[in-house]
Amino acid sequence: MAADPLTTWKDSPSKEAIVDFVWRVCGEQGSPAVPVEDRVAVFDNDGTLWCEKPMPIQLDFILRRLVEVAEAQPELRERQPWRAAYDRDYGWLGAAMTEHYAGDDAKVRMLAGGILAAWEGISVEDFEEQSDAFLRSAQHPTLRRGYLECAYAPMVELLGYLESNGFSNYIASGGGRDFMRPITQDVYGIPRERVIGSSAALAYTDDERGGTITHKAEADYLDDGPEKPVRIWSRTGRRPLLAAGNSNGDIPMLRFAFHDDKPTLRLLILHDDREREFDYIAGAEQALQRAEDDGWTVVSVNNDWTTVF
Repeated sequence: MAADPLTTWKDSPSKEAIVDFVWRVCGEQGSPAVPVEDRVAVFDNDGTLWCEKPMPIQLDFILRRLVEVAEAQPELRERQPWRAAYDRDYGWLGAAMTEHYAGDDAKVRMLAGGILAAWEGISVEDFEEQSDAFLRSAQHPTLRRGYLECAYAPMVELLGYLESNGFSNYIASGGGRDFMRPITQDVYGIPRERVIGSSAALAYTDDERGGTITHKAEADYLDDGPEKPVRIWSRTGRRPLLAAGNSNGDIPMLRFAFHDDKPTLRLLILHDDREREFDYIAGAEQALQRAEDDGWTVVSVNNDWTTVF
């Protein structure tokens, strides 16, 4: 008997759906095998591959920078988002993300403006150095573990299972592409060139060091909602066979994983384990309804995972 490829998953319909999908892709149930070059899987990051509560990990990184700016420029302490960062007003910040997933981007636009200004002019190498140092040293505020230890063990195991069966795994996240890149190989086994995410606009300046690329105080794109399928196609030139997400912003990506003639699998992570992680559906209400309507596989943290981290 072959070894269990998903030891951190409970024996449940979700695990059965994953294994059945991989078998069909590999032609182990009599159907034609899908060519390896077409075996593309895409994953949201925050709340899908690692913990996003009480706030996304990148938001912690951003807030620390906004506090530094507010300390240097006291006049900003009365303006959002610097005020929320300086006052540790996590209610305002949490509402920004919840309202975004409900379709109201007023607070998110304020937050984005502060973020873009905070790193204006920094080189891509210096930004990566800051991101890498933060991710490898900072602690989760309530779980009391390093941020890199907040990746979900079952999802990391799933990534390895897919890779061993010829899949190319991609991250397609609303989080910052250049924030995630330094650690995705070490944490997920996903190389940096397969990270799709939001980005600031960049500028190139020629110099004696071969040129420098710096951040501009303007957005290039926000990789969320309808933008996710666009960016996936732009990067891969393919519809994915598998897509995994956890929020309303992932609906277009999950729907994009559709083929008439190939096996497909849509996974929606349901956070329902207050003891081991968090219990919430805010920002995922529409996705859960779509999962029920379209027959997606809902993965329950409580019922489907033997361990979380």
